[in-house]
Amino acid sequence: MVNLENMLDEELDITPILTDGQKQLNETNMPPTIPILPFRGNVLFPFVSIPIAAGRDKSIKLIEDAFRKKLLIGVVAQRSNANEPQEKDMYNVGCIVQVKNILTINDGNRVVFVDSIERFMLTKIVSDDPYWTGEYTVYPDNARQLPKNHSALTESIRDNYIKLIQMMGYTNGGNMINVRDIKDPYQLVNYVASLFDLPVSDKQKLLEMNDFTKRATKILSYLIKEVKLQEVKQQIQNKVFSDMDKQQRDYLLTQQLKTIQEELGGSPSEKAVEELKSKAKHKKWTKEVSDIFKKELHKLESMHNASPEYSVQLNYLSFMVELPWNEYSSDNFDLNKAKEVLDTDHYGLEKVKERIIEYLAVLKLKGDMKSPIICLVGPPGVGKTSLGKSIAAAIGRKYVRIALGGLSDESEIRGHRRTYIGAMPGRILTSINKAKTSNPVFVLDEIDKITGMTINGDPSSAMLEVLDPEQNTAFHDNFLDIDYDLSKVMFIATANTLSSIHPALLDRMEIIDISGYIEEEKLQIAKRHLIRKQLKEHGLKKKQITINDSVLKVLINEYTRESGVRELERTITKLIRYRAVQIAKEEKYNTTIAINELQKILGLPRAAHELQLESDTVGVVTGLAWTAVGGEILFVEASLSKGKGSINLTGNLGEVMKESATLAYQYLKANSESLGIKQDFEQYNLHIHVPEGATPKDGPSAGVTIFTAILSIFTNRKVKRNVAMTGEITLRGKVLPVGGIKEKILAAKRSKITEIILSEQNKKDIEDIPALYLEGLKFHYIKTIQEIPAIAMTK
Repeated sequence: MVNLENMLDEELDITPILTDGQKQLNETNMPPTIPILPFRGNVLFPFVSIPIAAGRDKSIKLIEDAFRKKLLIGVVAQRSNANEPQEKDMYNVGCIVQVKNILTINDGNRVVFVDSIERFMLTKIVSDDPYWTGEYTVYPDNARQLPKNHSALTESIRDNYIKLIQMMGYTNGGNMINVRDIKDPYQLVNYVASLFDLPVSDKQKLLEMNDFTKRATKILSYLIKEVKLQEVKQQIQNKVFSDMDKQQRDYLLTQQLKTIQEELGGSPSEKAVEELKSKAKHKKWTKEVSDIFKKELHKLESMHNASPEYSVQLNYLSFMVELPWNEYSSDNFDLNKAKEVLDTDHYGLEKVKERIIEYLAVLKLKGDMKSPIICLVGPPGVGKTSLGKSIAAAIGRKYVRIALGGLSDESEIRGHRRTYIGAMPGRILTSINKAKTSNPVFVLDEIDKITGMTINGDPSSAMLEVLDPEQNTAFHDNFLDIDYDLSKVMFIATANTLSSIHPALLDRMEIIDISGYIEEEKLQIAKRHLIRKQLKEHGLKKKQITINDSVLKVLINEYTRESGVRELERTITKLIRYRAVQIAKEEKYNTTIAINELQKILGLPRAAHELQLESDTVGVVTGLAWTAVGGEILFVEASLSKGKGSINLTGNLGEVMKESATLAYQYLKANSESLGIKQDFEQYNLHIHVPEGATPKDGPSAGVTIFTAILSIFTNRKVKRNVAMTGEITLRGKVLPVGGIKEKILAAKRSKITEIILSEQNKKDIEDIPALYLEGLKFHYIKTIQEIPAIAMTK
């Protein structure tokens, strides 16, 4: 609505009025000049009348003369808002109108009602006194010529305008009624153009368009754009109203809940804060940590307890106060007692026990030192993991363990950043928190099974900070975001092999090799630990079953094939379950398990180890190999057949082992005279086979074995059945050292081998092995493969 009282010297538009659409100009009676009324802020269209407010003296004079003398006047839009417009300030195209009525309002201003008849073009202003007068030409509007598709366009304009009016809330306005009632498409287009709130320049362009389709299409595009704008506005308003309603509702419910909680004794959030403050009073943390806690607690108090961040912040502070900051358990410095505990739980493993006693001795003397970081390496089942628990008991510390096998996410070690909902600390600090002490014995089980770089980071690199004594004094967990001292933690890592451990990680640990057990050690472990443990677990008494040494030896040699004792323990368990069934059924039984009962209870022997050959044989040599489950013996077989000097290798051999065979064969060819070979190599095909073809075999340690087998078949000399060998060879005939010597010796003893050929450089490895392992064995140390025939072959 326009307030007429405010129309002073501005020409303001109010609601347009339709005029007679059939009214035509009689151009023959038109004068050569016409009075001009400049119109500010709007554009007049043919057959649409807009009440015009006039405040300028010239404008008032003009409309009064036109009304009195019934003159036609020209109305043109102003380009600017100048009070005294010049010719350049007026558009050229306007409308010829007839003044119908004048309304005088306060302060002498006028409102004039006109009928818009036809367009005209102003060619020149000829006078501005007493008002503007100009030369002109009638400019008929060709938009009156309607195209065939005018119905679709006009109806779209009508529908969109009505929709816009309704969206703006003017459902009862006269404008909407007029638009619905207008039948003439030309009048409809001009009427909507007059009503539409557009810049004067855009409205003037519409007036100057001579094509109905162009004018109507442009108006429709403006309407559609405005409709979409109103839709977006409504969506925003609806969302704002909805959010305000929700906020008011939440506020009301929160206040009600607060009142109820006060009646019941306080809110949970306030209780949580008080509990955190109470726990914090007893913490032994530094001033820096205390300041961070207070800052984070203040942040928690300012949060709404229904926000997602509240739970993350509360979990963070709860974890922070639960950590054992600078809290340590007292170590047991009775070295004899510690040794006794270790011996009670584990048989053998002297190197590990010796290292723990050394650590306790230094700690007792010095009073404070960084804990060692030990890595126990050996085959499965030798007691690496359980040794950690025994060490904790021996020195009086808490015990925690995490399994690292298959770990592929770095955040499992370092924790998640608190920017995520559901963020958690890493497993290192979680385990420290579980132990409630900052110096537990911490077992990192299967450290060789950690995966390398993945999309979730590199866990093995994250472990570098944990296991580096120079860095772990300030271990940084992403969740805690405060440095934590791990230097007093005794880390014990376990692994089956060193080959898959990151070199930098390996460099930070003290490696202790735990080899497999020999028959005597397994026998003692079974008698001292395994039988007692299983009797207790199955509820049997010692007098109800006896398993003597002869039965245990059969179990060790014929029913198990391992370096450790896990399979042996399962086999003993089966014997005890068999006896438990007899007791439960109240059957008669002999207390002692006899050897002839084993096949009935356990079935046929299924893990018998390879034994030495039954007799000295040509072309078959016993070799020694290392596997993940301990040492084994293997046989290398060679045979000759008429041919053209080719060599064929079978038995699922790896590339390195194939190269060893090629080296041995080439050396024989080059040194055939000194080795006593008379056959022509080019007349025979050589076939080398290593039995158990389904098992992959690789490595350089079978070099001497393959050489001996080829030499034996070409010289037709037998190889001694009680001799086994291992060693890498070179093209010059040198014998190089190999690894896994202790495991290979155990395999030789199991197979009743009495003589072993090794590289001279492996002598130091033999000297490091306890005498118990070497009983009944004779060692031959060689420098070159030329020495083998005299030791391993018959004459």
